Amino acid sequence: MSALIYHVATEHEWEQIQKDGLCYYSTRGRTLAQEGFIHCSYAEQVPGVLSRYYSDVTEPLLLLAINEDLLSEPAVPENTSGGTELFPHLYQAFPATAVVMAIPVERTADGGFLLPE
Repeated sequence: MSALIYHVATEHEWEQIQKDGLCYYSTRGRTLAQEGFIHCSYAEQVPGVLSRYYSDVTEPLLLLAINEDLLSEPAVPENTSGGTELFPHLYQAFPATAVVMAIPVERTADGGFLLPE
C-alpha cells in the first residue's frame, strides 16, 4: 500500500485546490511562497496538529490524504519547531490528483475533533 501523508485544509481551500489543480496552501493563512514549504503530517500526528493549530478555526476543515507515490518529489521529514518530532514537508505545490481522500473533520461538543479510525 502507498504511503499517505495528511494536509489540513479548509473547505474553501479544498474547493480552490480542485479548481486550480494544485495546492499552494501551506498552513493557516499562509502559502507555499510565504512559508517555504507545505506543512503535512503523518497519521499519528494529525490529532495533535488539529488541537494545537486549528482549535479556534470555525469554518469546516478537511483532512486531505495525499498518496506520496503520486507526487513528483517526495515529502521531506523535518523538524522545524524545535521539538523532536519529524513532520513531512513538501517543497512544491502538490496536485489535486494526489489527494486520494478528502475527509471531513468533525467537531465534538467540547470543541475537540473527531477523526475516523
